[in-house]
Amino acid sequence: MQAEPKLFQPYDLGGLRLANRIVMAPLTRARATAGTDAANALMVEYYRQRASAGLIVSEASQISRQGQGYLQTPGAYTEEQARGWRLVTDAVHAAGGKIFIQLWHVGRISHVDLQPGGGAPVAPSAITAKSRVFTTEGFVEPSQPRALDLSEIPGIVADYAHAAELAKMAGFDGVEIHGANGYLLDQFHKDGTNHRADAYGGSIENRCRLTLEVVDAIAKIWPSNRIGIRLSPVSPANDISDSDPQPLFDYLVRQLDARQLGYIHVIEGATQGARDNLPFDYAALRKAFRGAYIANNGFSRDMAVEAVETGAADLVAFGRPFISNPDLVERLRRGAELNAADVKTFYGGGAEGYTDYPTLALNAAAVSLH
Repeated sequence: MQAEPKLFQPYDLGGLRLANRIVMAPLTRARATAGTDAANALMVEYYRQRASAGLIVSEASQISRQGQGYLQTPGAYTEEQARGWRLVTDAVHAAGGKIFIQLWHVGRISHVDLQPGGGAPVAPSAITAKSRVFTTEGFVEPSQPRALDLSEIPGIVADYAHAAELAKMAGFDGVEIHGANGYLLDQFHKDGTNHRADAYGGSIENRCRLTLEVVDAIAKIWPSNRIGIRLSPVSPANDISDSDPQPLFDYLVRQLDARQLGYIHVIEGATQGARDNLPFDYAALRKAFRGAYIANNGFSRDMAVEAVETGAADLVAFGRPFISNPDLVERLRRGAELNAADVKTFYGGGAEGYTDYPTLALNAAAVSLH
């Protein structure tokens, strides 16, 4: 009898036993409670349905009001938000799953309508992004940002630490730092968005400084093996670029390895786009990092099986397929057909296109009734 592919076998992540090596990637769905940005009963059901993933990484959760760039994304900066998330983590754990929270500051990818006191979004440098943000008016262009003052940066680090403390209170199994897709930390990493002339700009070491300060602050609250980080070396998401990404990310990953992080979660290629948009040696990152390597972006079942079998990745993250397939792990295991996703219901709304996608078991039950 042929052994089951490694993709479906258990994995030890920093002492945490995962049922399989399939990760549910963070997915912004904009359904937190209006006014409080706390997780709610609808979100509890959504995550519970998907708890068969080896690991769930929650949708990105802002570390402060200033860190928000989209309407009704959940927060991780008030005790009310922590209590909302606790309902989610309890449900996932009761269903046998594991869940990390993704902590997020969007930086310049925001709008004055979402900022405290209608202020300008913040960024490493005052360069407006060619992107879209989600407000009460729907999707609109981001507002002109202002450059963070040097004196404000310790406050950003403190906000990450506070969010990490609340994540512990909320019962998460660990924390993923969002360092990808053109949000604040990625804006500091890349020279297309970071034109600073102080300790946080210029050299690779300086541009990675904020991310490493955030990692060090969170490592005082969580064991380092329960901390992961998401990176996107060459993704143009949210109008971001770097003139020479290989040495930048080689350096950053070596620094993360020295801090013994649990994993790096790497978007290979363009987010939701081509995997070969720019040349980049992901194997070099894999080799430089002793923790787990989670590969992400456009993986089919066969690609994911091969990546884990060959050692190119320890785990593989799936994003959009989890939206329309709450039982994605079982569908991949069987090679079953996937439900198509309704793009119109991705952002905002209620249960439609969120918690009402059928599972294989539900389909079988329906067939047996006829």
